Amino acid sequence: MSALVETDPDVRAMFAADASGLRYLPDGVARPESVDEVAEIIKGAASARTPVTPAGMQTSTTGASITEGGILLSLRGLTPLIDVDREARIVRTSAGAILGEVKRAAAAEGLLFAPDPTSEEESTVGGAIACNASGARTLKYGATREHVRAVTVVLATGDVVRYSRMGLEKNTAGYAFAHDPVDWFVGSEGTLGVVVEAELELLPLPGSVIGLEIPFANESEALAFVVAARESTAVVPRCLEYFDQFAVGIARGAEASRGVGAHSASLVPAAGTMVYVEQELAASSAGESSGTGYDAALDGWLGLAETRQARVDDVRVFDGEQALAVARRIRHAVPATMNERGAGHRSSGGRKVSTDWAVPYRRLNEAISTSRDIARKAGIAQAVTYGHAGNGHPHQNYIARDAEELEAIERVVEQTLRMVVKMGGTVSAEHGIGKLKTHWLPLQMSPLAFRVMRAVKQELDPLGILAPGNIF
Repeated sequence: MSALVETDPDVRAMFAADASGLRYLPDGVARPESVDEVAEIIKGAASARTPVTPAGMQTSTTGASITEGGILLSLRGLTPLIDVDREARIVRTSAGAILGEVKRAAAAEGLLFAPDPTSEEESTVGGAIACNASGARTLKYGATREHVRAVTVVLATGDVVRYSRMGLEKNTAGYAFAHDPVDWFVGSEGTLGVVVEAELELLPLPGSVIGLEIPFANESEALAFVVAARESTAVVPRCLEYFDQFAVGIARGAEASRGVGAHSASLVPAAGTMVYVEQELAASSAGESSGTGYDAALDGWLGLAETRQARVDDVRVFDGEQALAVARRIRHAVPATMNERGAGHRSSGGRKVSTDWAVPYRRLNEAISTSRDIARKAGIAQAVTYGHAGNGHPHQNYIARDAEELEAIERVVEQTLRMVVKMGGTVSAEHGIGKLKTHWLPLQMSPLAFRVMRAVKQELDPLGILAPGNIF
C-alpha cells in the first residue's frame, strides 16, 4: 500500500463504523490533506487493484461510508476551503468542510446554502454531494443536486477533473443524462469518482423565519393537514415535518433532559402527533421582517389549523434564530435517540433499521397506515415515524433487539417497500442505497435501468475499485 495508507489496528478500528449500525474493518485508512494526495492514493490503488471507499464524517445510515477490507479514504482532513463570492452568490469549498460551517460562512455574507440535512453539524460537503442530501427545507428548495454548480473529482484512474454546469436553458445534444457530468457524481455514493472540491450555489438569506409546532389528536388528521398546507394559498411553507406519537415522546424527553423546565411543558401532549412548519417572511425596505408579515403568516397557519382539527390552544411558535435552533434540536433528537437505541443491541445481532421511502404526498397517510398494518400483522413493534411529510417522505425507524427480530423487521420493510413502489413511490428518497438497501433497489429499478447504470460504472471505474458494495 501507499505510504499515505495507515494499517495500525487502532486507526482502522476508528473508521470501522458509521450511523448504519454495521461495522466493517478496512485493511487500511488514508487521511489525505490535499487533492494531490487523494490522486496519489487512487493511482496506487488502481495499480494494485485495491478497493477504495471515500468517506466524510461517516454519518451514513446505509453503510455507504465503511468498507470490509480495502482502503477507507477519509476526506475529513483535506485542506480547509470555504471561499464565499458574495457577488456571484457561490461558495467554493473542499469536500471535507463541515456543512454547518459552510452555511454559517454564507450567512455572514447575507446568503443561504439551502439544503439542511439534520446532521449538518456532523457531515461534510463531500458526503452531502455523494448521497444528494436534503432535509426539511427540501419542500421549497430541493435537494443538494440543484445547488451544485461544479465539482472537482478524482477519477478511478487518479486523474483530477473539474466539471461545471453549462447554465443553458435549452440543450438537445445527445442523451439527457450525458448533458451534465456534474449530475453523474451527485448521489453516486463514491462509486464513480471521489469529489474533492465543489462550487455551490447560494441564495439570498431570508429576512426572518417563523416556525410552528401544530399538534393533532391522531396521525390521519396530522397528515391531512400536511396535504391542506401544501395546497393552500393562505400559507407558504418551506418545510412540513411530521412527528408521530413515538417521535413526539422522544422529543419531549430530550427537551426535559436538557433542563428546559417550564418551556418544555409547552411541547405537544405526549399522546398527540405533531406537524412542524416553517415559513419565510418577506423583508421590509429596512431589511427587517415587517410586523404585518409576521401577523399574516401566523394568522394563516392558525386559521388553517383551526379548520383541520388541530389542537390550536397547544400550538407553539418559534420566532427568531435562537428559537428555531431549539426546534432543530428537537427534531435532531429523534434520529439521534434511535441511533443510540439501535447501538445498544449490536452485541446481540440487532440494530436500528431505518427507511426513507417516499410516495406522492397525497398518498402518504394511506402508505403509513398500510405500513403499520404490515408491522402489526407481523407482530413487530410500530416504527417511530417522522420526517418530510410535505414531500411524501417519512423516516420509519425500527429497533431490532437481536438477529431474529432483525430478519422479521426486514421482511416487514420489504413488504412496505413493495407497497410503496406500487403507489408510484421510491425505496430511497434521501439517504441513498449504500450497502444496506442494495437488495431493495430491484423492487423499483428495471433490469434495463440496472444495465445502463452498470455501463456507466464500467466506463468510469473499469476495475471496480471505487466504493465496492455501494448501490450494486
